[in-house]
Amino acid sequence: MTTHFSTIEVRNAVGLLASRSLIRLITEIDDNGAIPPRRLAGTFPDLSSHQLRRATEAAGAYALVRTVPGSGLELTDSGAELADLYDAAARWARRHAYPAPVCAFSSRIRHVLDLLAPSLADKNSDIGPWPSAARASSIEADLARPRALLIEWLAGNPQVTHVAHPELVA
Repeated sequence: MTTHFSTIEVRNAVGLLASRSLIRLITEIDDNGAIPPRRLAGTFPDLSSHQLRRATEAAGAYALVRTVPGSGLELTDSGAELADLYDAAARWARRHAYPAPVCAFSSRIRHVLDLLAPSLADKNSDIGPWPSAARASSIEADLARPRALLIEWLAGNPQVTHVAHPELVA
């Protein structure tokens, strides 16, 4: 796939998708199933109520989660696809000890998204340099699955590229 996005579209999407609180919310529901709203704070004791509220509001606004009566907050199809993208990015990062041999799951995902961002932006973007041609070829081949999943997910969820999400970046 050769889909490219503008610099601002890539920044907006990565700003949302790389949010530690959103990563935690999506992967927790993916791993353990629906979370009753009253149990959110207990499930994420390390997130402030503000971070948790922003993550759940954003996840709901972008149709990544829905509230099911009697069950709680669960992933939509888009949310499940995002969880698959997160898993693929984390697997690549673990295999390559990126950004470090030991680091948090959400940090691995954020760093992989940052690594993928320049390859998604228009060639004339100012997002930052993509590595040298030889290294780019190796990285791009190795990151093919996470990159394809990201492009496919963005194509199916273009709303995340249109609005900046500065309140989620943390």
